[in-house]
Amino acid sequence: MANTRNVSRFWEWGRKIICVGRNYADHAKELKNAIPTEPVLFLKPPSAYVREGSPILVPLYSSNLHHEVELGVVIGKGGTAIPQADAMEHVAGYALCLDMTARDVQDECKSKGLPWTLAKAFNTSCPVSDFIPKESIPDPGNVKLWLKVNDQLRQSGCTSQMIFSIPYLISYISDFITLEEGDLILTGTPKGVSAVQEHDELQAGIEDVVTMSFRVDRQEQ
Repeated sequence: MANTRNVSRFWEWGRKIICVGRNYADHAKELKNAIPTEPVLFLKPPSAYVREGSPILVPLYSSNLHHEVELGVVIGKGGTAIPQADAMEHVAGYALCLDMTARDVQDECKSKGLPWTLAKAFNTSCPVSDFIPKESIPDPGNVKLWLKVNDQLRQSGCTSQMIFSIPYLISYISDFITLEEGDLILTGTPKGVSAVQEHDELQAGIEDVVTMSFRVDRQEQ
C-alpha cells in the first residue's frame, strides 16, 4: 500500500490532523486566553477534511461557527522525538487550511472544563487547499495568510507572528505523538476570527501561492 500513496493527496489517507491552538499572541488575546508557554494541542479526525466544491456545514448544535485560517504542514517522513534541527526534513509540503470552530460549543466546554472535540472535530471542520510542494514556500516562517467573508477581509497575518515555530512544533508534537506520513499539522491562526452564516462565501489565500473558496451551508436535520 505504501508505494501507492501520493502525499499530494494526503487528505485521502492521512491518519490524523494535529492542531495547535493559540499560536498567535493577538488571537489568544482576542479570545481572552493567556498566551501559552507551551503549545496547546488538539486533534481532528480525517473525516473533518473537506475540499473545494463541497460546502462547509454548520453543525446542528452550533449557532456561532467561526473561521480560522492556518498554514498546514504535511508530514512526508514519520518519526518520534524528532530533533528541531532535523524537523524540516520530515516536511513534504504545505496546505492552506481552515480550522472551523463551533465557538459557542467551545466556550461552553471551556466553562465546564470539558474537551473541545464537538467544537473542533465535526465533519467539514478542516477545509484544505491543494497540496503545496515544499519548494513553493522556501520560508514557512514568513508566509502571509488572509481570509475574506463575502469579499470583506477578516483575517490577515503572517506566520512570523507565531509563538512556536514549525520546527519547534514538529519536535514538540513528536515527543508525545508519533508523526506519520500524511499527517497534517495546523499551526494556529492570526487574529480576526469571526462568525460565518449559512450561504456565506469564504475565500482564503497564502499570498502569491494559493487561494481557495468555500460556501457555508447548514447541516441537514
